[in-house]
Amino acid sequence: MTSEIVNKYLTNEASEQEVQALFDWIEASEENKNQFITAKKAWVLTTLSADLSIEAVPVIQMKPKNSIRKYLHYAAVFLLFLSIGTTLFIFKNKSETSKEIVLTLGDGRLEYFRGKNQTELLNDQGVLVAKKFPNQIIYFGKAQDQEVNYNTLKVPYGKRFKLQLSDGTVVSLNSGTTLRYPEQFGINGNRNVYLTGEAFFEVAKDKMHPFIVHANQVNVEVLGTKFNVSAYPENPTVNGTLIEGSIEMSEAVNSSNVVLLAPNQMATWHNNSKKIVVKEVEPAFYVAWTKGELAFKDTPFSTIAKIIQRTYDVEIINENSDLARQNFTGTINISESSVENILDLLKRDTPFNYSIEQKTITITNPR
Repeated sequence: MTSEIVNKYLTNEASEQEVQALFDWIEASEENKNQFITAKKAWVLTTLSADLSIEAVPVIQMKPKNSIRKYLHYAAVFLLFLSIGTTLFIFKNKSETSKEIVLTLGDGRLEYFRGKNQTELLNDQGVLVAKKFPNQIIYFGKAQDQEVNYNTLKVPYGKRFKLQLSDGTVVSLNSGTTLRYPEQFGINGNRNVYLTGEAFFEVAKDKMHPFIVHANQVNVEVLGTKFNVSAYPENPTVNGTLIEGSIEMSEAVNSSNVVLLAPNQMATWHNNSKKIVVKEVEPAFYVAWTKGELAFKDTPFSTIAKIIQRTYDVEIINENSDLARQNFTGTINISESSVENILDLLKRDTPFNYSIEQKTITITNPR
């Protein structure tokens, strides 16, 4: 196996054929596996020396046990290599039970994102309105207000997706997210979209047509900016995190209940109290998922479990009360880590047992 293909794999530039050839070579012998791990360690260390930012290396840091933190300083780097030697049962069967990304058109027709070919989406008059790609859809043009037609895009657990709306706004959708949006925005009025789940918006500037995200019981209004909205239905809150520009978050039924955000701030709407709380944050933790990472900052395991469930399309049943009380800080590279890798690392701080049956993971107290 040439070093060129190994380097292309490590920098995410290898083709599917090259990746498969590399994996076949790794599995052919223990010597090949050790050679690959050695090469990967050298690559990681080079990357670490060049960039120690949050995006550079996955780190899980446990709290509050200091004796474990020292170990994990080294174990976190090793996490990059664990997936080569282990295979999780649920992923063996993933191709058989994989859910699909589904687009529901305004007339009820369903479009699926399959294969690798580019296809076109035409309206009932045969006019091109969008181009479909395996992991993205791009819309074009504007419609008369009376002709505005809404599409609904549903991204299942275990997948992410990106779309470009007809005004040029780019939206990244996280796992378990549904977005309802105009096939083509009208020439008058606001630009309204409806979100359930989590999305990162890069809104095209248009002062005459405010962009409004309707999420649960709040509205997030912008003119042109970059921000993240998390509004999963199982959570009692809606979070809006601003990266660039400015946004307003207001109660849907009471527009006077409103806050204005500056960059590096997050507004949290609480369903029960009907209050919006603003605080300073590190935005990188809240948009890491758009770069293929899971990022936590003093995050309780109950929240982490929900994120893992959506990201890997699994169910987690936690029967360990000690683990439920623990908080964690760090980042994990999704493509380099399986659920089993993550659990094995977590259990070094808070001992527990777990079993996997298809897509259900049950966590119990250590024996």
